[in-house]
Amino acid sequence: MRVLITNDDGFGAPGIVALTRAVRDAGHEAVVAAPAEEASGMSAALTAVTVGGRIAVTRHPDGYAVAASPAYIVMLAAHGAFGPPPDVVLSGINRGANAGNAVLYSGTVGAALTAAAHGLPAISVSLDVLTTTRGSATFVIPPDDVLHWATAAEMAVDLLDKAAADGTILNLNVPDLPAPPPLRTASLAVGGQARMTVAESGEDFLRTAFLPVTEAPAPGTDLATLAEGYATLTVVTPPAVPRQRPPSD
Repeated sequence: MRVLITNDDGFGAPGIVALTRAVRDAGHEAVVAAPAEEASGMSAALTAVTVGGRIAVTRHPDGYAVAASPAYIVMLAAHGAFGPPPDVVLSGINRGANAGNAVLYSGTVGAALTAAAHGLPAISVSLDVLTTTRGSATFVIPPDDVLHWATAAEMAVDLLDKAAADGTILNLNVPDLPAPPPLRTASLAVGGQARMTVAESGEDFLRTAFLPVTEAPAPGTDLATLAEGYATLTVVTPPAVPRQRPPSD
């Protein structure tokens, strides 16, 4: 299976490195094309840095660093920019869960939705790493080198056949654990893990901040299921999904 691997944390981020290794270890062909710089929060934006109408692409031994958003990179791949179009798209592993209806803003999920718009199945995968200290209104993010990227990568690769066969868009969130936890299907929670607030404003500036959401999510939603220690799988439905393949005889 030919797998396009992208992300929104940028080319060379630990999540995409772990995901690429797992895909290749499973015997699939991995084509890595990711933003040259971090592109978090881009949703499905089609943005790129161009010079003379050309998008800058840097070829590395492990793939392509592209001066474009994750969604744009998927669109380019679907049009053969990095060789034959992929059979499936893997987006991630994101540093932090993409859960609840806050997936609307995620560049990781936006890449998967763009794959659907081009008739490609896709999986967006994220590692739930955010924690809060007791009584604190700020998040704590552990160092990358202590996070369990391989756990999320293993679970994502195990879902490749399902995604390809069903032609679906799957959103996978995995707790930061040393071994794969049980997987549960879930619905999207209302809101996300954090909410944005205006922390400071002046005559010519604004400063925003993100605060933890303290309200308990509804049972059966992705945020509630993650909090119980399970990995969560949610089918994300884009506005329109063309059939990838004609029905078999």
